[in-house]
Amino acid sequence: MLTTPRRLPAATGPPARVALTALRRLGALGNVVTRKAPLMPAALAVLATLVVPAALAPVASARADDVRDSQREVLRTLDLPAAWRISEGRGVTVAVLDSGVDRDHRDLAGSVIEGKDFTAGANPPGVRPLRLHGTYMASLIAGHGHGPGGADGVIGVAPRAKVLSVRVILEDEEPGFREFNTAERYENVVARGIRHAVDRGADVINMSISKELATREERSAIRYAISKGVVLVAAAGNEGAEEPDASGHAPYSYPAAFPGVVSVAATDRGLRRASFSNRNPSVLVAAPGVDILGAGPGDEYWVGRGTSQATALVSGVAALIKAKYPEMSPVLVVQAITAGATRRPTGGYDTGTGFGVVNATRALAAAARISRHTLTAEGAGGAGGHDPARPLGLAVEPVRVVHRDRDRITLYGGVAVAAGLGAVVSLIALAVFVGRTRSREVSGNPVPDPVAAPWP
Repeated sequence: MLTTPRRLPAATGPPARVALTALRRLGALGNVVTRKAPLMPAALAVLATLVVPAALAPVASARADDVRDSQREVLRTLDLPAAWRISEGRGVTVAVLDSGVDRDHRDLAGSVIEGKDFTAGANPPGVRPLRLHGTYMASLIAGHGHGPGGADGVIGVAPRAKVLSVRVILEDEEPGFREFNTAERYENVVARGIRHAVDRGADVINMSISKELATREERSAIRYAISKGVVLVAAAGNEGAEEPDASGHAPYSYPAAFPGVVSVAATDRGLRRASFSNRNPSVLVAAPGVDILGAGPGDEYWVGRGTSQATALVSGVAALIKAKYPEMSPVLVVQAITAGATRRPTGGYDTGTGFGVVNATRALAAAARISRHTLTAEGAGGAGGHDPARPLGLAVEPVRVVHRDRDRITLYGGVAVAAGLGAVVSLIALAVFVGRTRSREVSGNPVPDPVAAPWP
């Protein structure tokens, strides 16, 4: 595996204390697949569970605000303290299409809206979803901390934003994992989740998930979301350590590779492309994706790495922009994010980190410039937008196909050509006759006038 994650579990004593404990791996939080199209959380963050053998004691201890201290590098990279003076994401809803969110985590309490569970029926009756990956991502987007002034715990990029939890994947530890993978009824859960999020009022959709194959339903759902003004952000994928193909690119990942979706790569601590992060022309921007701390169910905290985490951070930046400029179209939000990027590659773009590393303050400044020159075009569909899966305009009658008789066309064409030639010959004969008549008059031999001639 590409990760060595750690968990900071909730303290059993006063809330101000947490312990960093010994861990064992549960296995990859990934490899969740839908039928015909692999789908996984793109965080290669191998989540861990607490081990309490008598021989193992906590290896370290810290105050709860050490959680915030461990976020400091990421906050500085995105320049969030300055950005929060402009926008904190208030009034914006970010849909998290994932494995579900623990709405009771103290760093997310009051910020989570329960959306639809599109995996319902995969787990046996009475089995509760684990909600590991989804809680982790939600905390990076909209965690607001806890304690006096919210100074402890995880702070997300857009701490005043709301999270709409839409469950479209299962963790591979869940008993319904195999059923979810094979049952046809779960084949288009991502497409249905996107449409549900749009219809529930999402402004941004975070998809820290990846799959190898695209579907028509997903493409249509993405177009629908964009037509409604929703910004879509997805993980570029974690297969970048594999050998590139003949073009030099790592595999494409969907939904990130769909046009109109912000495909996010991960950077390491040096803000270079992380070794696992995919590299291909779909990559638009990058964000920190190594040793990223976030929340887990039950007031726990996790440290992991992957393009999932980078994606959640970029979704938070999109939420900051939408909160400040709610009427800004998705394409202009994306333009602001790319224009504000730092650590730009030589030449301005490469397939590893796109246009560079996202910076929240610079993105908001770019959005301010763009907003002064924005015009909104409204078509016949009005402000409500149009579902691209349906035909435009009024009902259209079937196209009538006219079958032409080639034999008749040949016959009529021949007659027309013959008539044309006849007309040309007649004109030539008339011209010759007129010419001869004039020649006789000039030579003194007038043509007899039949009227003047005597009757016999």
